[in-house]
Amino acid sequence: MNQVVGIVGVGNMGGGMAARLLASGWTVQACDLVEAKVQALVRDGARAAATPADAAQGAAALIVCVVDAQQSHEVLFGAHGAAASLRPGAAVLLCSTIAPHDVERLAADLDARSLAAIDAPMSGGPARARDGTMSLMVACADAAFDANRALLESLSAKVFRVGTRLGDGARTKLVNNLLAGINLAGAAEAMALAGRLGLDLGRTLDVIEQSSGQSWIASDRMRRAIAGDYAPRAHVTLLQKDTRLALEAARAAGFEGALGPVAHEAFNRAVEAGDAELDDAALFRLFSPQ
Repeated sequence: MNQVVGIVGVGNMGGGMAARLLASGWTVQACDLVEAKVQALVRDGARAAATPADAAQGAAALIVCVVDAQQSHEVLFGAHGAAASLRPGAAVLLCSTIAPHDVERLAADLDARSLAAIDAPMSGGPARARDGTMSLMVACADAAFDANRALLESLSAKVFRVGTRLGDGARTKLVNNLLAGINLAGAAEAMALAGRLGLDLGRTLDVIEQSSGQSWIASDRMRRAIAGDYAPRAHVTLLQKDTRLALEAARAAGFEGALGPVAHEAFNRAVEAGDAELDDAALFRLFSPQ
């Protein structure tokens, strides 16, 4: 590949995606508020971009991988926004976990500038972003999908085309992340119980991983919790936000579940306990105080 791709937001997931594209032969223009993250990619061959507009200059597509809708809007349409630098027909991949109505609003603003929005949230963690095994939930027009198929398939071997209605990628991601939050809260509670019962936590998790209680997020996060490793790969605040957005989407659809609110409250409690900037494996600490 010799096409240029801009990416704004090269933290844990965005950095993994950028590294994946570089390894696959794409030219990557990377932008982030944290200069050290950009420079780490420059050492791997990326071009440093001082602003989102710089990241978009000459790019066939721009990947937006920031925290929320407000940041996404600023990246695209702010003082140094990328939208004005993109050529007509270029694609914008909206990879952040945001509300469906925010995807629709951003897509409408992009369409007004003759830019193609691709609703493409991702899931799987930094390591899977880097090796191309994360899942990518894609909703966009057929023409945009076809034109950017090579980019999407370079990013992930697990591209799920969930439809053509913009916002359905976001809806799918919120359903997934609500379940992830429920599973993580349940795993943290169960492992805390194992400790209280005097069980060896590592051996108990070995059993769970081969039994009916297994879930990917439980294995991934509880292995770290057992080791006392709370270095952030996904901050507690991310699933706090995502479960909130999922509950808001549920209410808008007239749906009231029982477990989602309980899981969301667990993330709220973790934030109140001072664990906001830790990895979300820190949920274990709520149920197993040190």
